[in-house]
Amino acid sequence: MTGDSPQSSGSEALHSLRRRGLISAAAYEQRVAASASEPLRPSILLQPLALLMALLGGVLGVFGAVLQELQSAGLAAPFIGAPIIEEALKPAGIYILLIVWPRALAGRVHTATLTAISGLCFGLIESYVYVTWYYPEGDSAYILFRFTVPVMMHMIASALVGFGLSRQLVDWAAGRASFPKSTRNFYIAAVLLHASYNTAVVALDIAGVLEF
Repeated sequence: MTGDSPQSSGSEALHSLRRRGLISAAAYEQRVAASASEPLRPSILLQPLALLMALLGGVLGVFGAVLQELQSAGLAAPFIGAPIIEEALKPAGIYILLIVWPRALAGRVHTATLTAISGLCFGLIESYVYVTWYYPEGDSAYILFRFTVPVMMHMIASALVGFGLSRQLVDWAAGRASFPKSTRNFYIAAVLLHASYNTAVVALDIAGVLEF
């Protein structure tokens, strides 16, 4: 099964028209954006696959976070590096769906729900690592905190990223369109949320409010 669809064929046709100078740059951008916003007819049969890919994204995000921690240094890493990398990696499974199985996605809300599941998976794995290896001496309050607040933050941040994902992102990767503004804006919002959370937790820890 491939990601070929009437919409992707239409994007190729638009790109061909633009390359030959038959439509203006402004008209091309408008048509590509309109095409990307039109939902494909979703396939119910692909929903188990969509869920699996959402979970896979969470797992891949954890590996990315580990690599980021091993390679990053300095005080700014938890506040800048981690949010940027993690929010880009957690929807990895959704990127694959957009490219190969776009009919598994039924619009922005459905996509955001799947990315939220990616965030849930990531948050649960991350919390398990923290309570098992990073801070095994933590008490019940610490365990409760780790499996609630950070997990919810990851879910919300990932959902924000999901709201900005569409097939226009695939067109950009293929060189057929500019980078989608909605993708950029929602991603930045997710990174800011993640960075603000990290900053708040560190500040509360230093102040003695959170003693772990």
